[in-house]
Amino acid sequence: MTLTDKASHFVFVLLDNFSLLSFASAVECLRIANRMSARTIFTWELQSEGGGMVSCSAGTTFATDAPLGELRREDTILICGGLDIQSATTKPLLNWLRREARRGLAIGGLCTASYTMARAGLLDGKRATIHWENQDSFSEAFEDVNLTKSVFTLDNGRMTTAGGTASIDLMLKLIADKQGEDLANSVADQLIYSSIRTDQDTQRLSVPTRIGVRHPKLSLVIQMMEQNIEEPISPAILARDVGMSTRQLERLFRRYLNRSPKRYYMELRLQKARNLLMQTDMSVINVALACGFSSPSHFSKCYRTQYNTTPYRERGSQSTRLPI
Repeated sequence: MTLTDKASHFVFVLLDNFSLLSFASAVECLRIANRMSARTIFTWELQSEGGGMVSCSAGTTFATDAPLGELRREDTILICGGLDIQSATTKPLLNWLRREARRGLAIGGLCTASYTMARAGLLDGKRATIHWENQDSFSEAFEDVNLTKSVFTLDNGRMTTAGGTASIDLMLKLIADKQGEDLANSVADQLIYSSIRTDQDTQRLSVPTRIGVRHPKLSLVIQMMEQNIEEPISPAILARDVGMSTRQLERLFRRYLNRSPKRYYMELRLQKARNLLMQTDMSVINVALACGFSSPSHFSKCYRTQYNTTPYRERGSQSTRLPI
């Protein structure tokens, strides 16, 4: 690894309703790196589509330094996404990103900005990640992207993060690559960041931690359910595959989760359906098929029972749309 004495320049592109945590975490890593080095090894500026003021999802407004313009080839672009990323991903922004990508710049997306990069075609054939809540809709929209559950990804000049504190992990990796691991570790210490994650770490908690149950066979069954939403597996087969009877599996779910395996599986499928309805333009019929419902009427009935509304009404409720 060759370390550089020349300052590395980052251009943060703020999109409307960007995530303050993801943006601030990235900038703080650079600031602290400069402080620990006692010299300016990183510089940065803020840009936006029209220049001027941009509001984050928390409502705070930031003044940007300039509108989108031609950058130096050695600059790194970091797009800062957040809520309602579809609206924030405009045609002028996409055209600018494609142009800068053709010029060879490294480009990254923080939080939901992975969507923006994918819309620009910058992630085709590459590894990428996005917040777990947006994974279902992303994978349906961008089949050519190798979507992972990693905290962050780096793939041939393209970077993506899962949102939240994942920006810290990405920036520590970039700092280590450019200025050495000792400095990256010093920055982590200053942040009281005791466990630096790599691109091999997954963003969600393990099943036992997430559900508060550490029964290995129960965890395995839930993993199988989560991985087979479009073509659900019967409780009998699930039980057989983990070496127990259907009755034992029923008792296990009742004891730890206070519901039957069938009910738990249905809730997983309906949660995915809700994400797809609110985050994509997929038809209700296609959403039903993607979540293992062969009959639209059965899907509608189950959805109403769970959410007290129909899939069609949910789709029309713009006030409750999720971030992507």
